[in-house]
Amino acid sequence: MAGKRLLLPQNFTPNDRKALDFVVDTFGQLEDVEVTLFHAYTPLPPVEVSHSTVTDKLRGNMSFLQQQVQEKEAGMEAIKAQLVEKGFAEASVRQVFRPRKKDIAGELLDLYGEKHFDCLVLNRKPGKVSRFFTGSVSHKVLAALRDTTVCVVS
Repeated sequence: MAGKRLLLPQNFTPNDRKALDFVVDTFGQLEDVEVTLFHAYTPLPPVEVSHSTVTDKLRGNMSFLQQQVQEKEAGMEAIKAQLVEKGFAEASVRQVFRPRKKDIAGELLDLYGEKHFDCLVLNRKPGKVSRFFTGSVSHKVLAALRDTTVCVVS
């Protein structure tokens, strides 16, 4: 594809919704735009369980977490359907849904380097206290990228 290639991370928050709306409003009417939706989830550890009351509870918790991962995957499909409904060609909307091996900023930078996107659309999370302790994903990504278009939606 000779057009623009956009990377749109998703964590299913209201701020992610704003970023999605920005992409639709800004790029939805353009031809030859490829959007890649990205979500990295925390993988579930492999657990060997035998039958006991403690492991039954653990198994229940693990199945709940697996259900959450499946819901996120279904959410990615729903977002893809919304993009197609708003004017993007179905073949130009891709999804990357994979287990997380690094922090989110590292995963974004790895994917950005692998696929050579033209633009990255980020959002800023509110809350100075949480950013102080965890570090802002957008700040880490902005500090690492050079010669790149980054749209920060707030």
